[in-house]
Amino acid sequence: MKSKFITRLLIILLGFMSVTHVMARDLADIKEEGVLRHLGVPYANFVSQYEEGNKVNHSGLDIELMQNFAKYLGVEYEFVPAQWNSVFGMLTGRNGLFVDNQVVYGEPEPIVGDVIANGLTILDWRGEMVAFSDDYFPSAVWLVARTDSELAPITPSGFIFDDIKMVKGLLKDRDILAMKQSCLDPDLYDLYATKANVILPNKQLQLNEMVPFLLSIGAEATLLDVADSLIAIDKWPNAIKIIGPISEEQRMAMGFRKDSPELRESFNQYLKMIRADGSYNRLVKKYYPTVFHYYQDYFNQAVARH
Repeated sequence: MKSKFITRLLIILLGFMSVTHVMARDLADIKEEGVLRHLGVPYANFVSQYEEGNKVNHSGLDIELMQNFAKYLGVEYEFVPAQWNSVFGMLTGRNGLFVDNQVVYGEPEPIVGDVIANGLTILDWRGEMVAFSDDYFPSAVWLVARTDSELAPITPSGFIFDDIKMVKGLLKDRDILAMKQSCLDPDLYDLYATKANVILPNKQLQLNEMVPFLLSIGAEATLLDVADSLIAIDKWPNAIKIIGPISEEQRMAMGFRKDSPELRESFNQYLKMIRADGSYNRLVKKYYPTVFHYYQDYFNQAVARH
């Protein structure tokens, strides 16, 4: 019985490994099959989803970027919907979670996509699992409060670390909303050390649901990144206010498997091309017209570098 069990287990493992190996593709494999599989989590204006009749469609900055990148490669485009708690496993074959300041890996799973593109913030722990492309969008994490909160926007000092210190000094005993396994993870910013009352949602929220959740539960403030903050200010101009930074400036990039270096390099070359010809900034303006008011230097320098 024991030998039969071991034999069946080996067959299952070998079968899984063969599936994982087939899907762990680099540029040549993608061109041979003729399709680029884009893993995307609904998030801000990077990946948006909407219904038309009985069909769910997607739009956004990263949708168009990956569609155009597929054309650049001469292959078809396929969108593969994902969630934050599963997207890394869908790319690499093994999911990882940020727990106690380290990556904890899960069980092996099938690989079903070639690239993560949904406003993915470059974080050290994510860099253990994926290879990031060149950065393509600026970010940071801000403290955003309800307008009826006593918290008042800080006066910027001109020094980001001093500004962060000022903001954190306001948080003692305040109800602050955050989200694990995201760029809003309180452990990334030592939020518990501020003695804030950190509130973590009981259900899995999308990042663009943080402000509606904040307004519905009566918490005082939430962590929010730049992209969602810009959208939230336009959507709820009389309901929220930005207090100041919780993080230093951050960057966003595409996530590739570490064994897909040629695909990643091809995307980097594509990104350089569209930055140089101005088409990238035009695409950004379509989805984030106000980002240039805050980060004009970033986009100017990106063009100059490339």
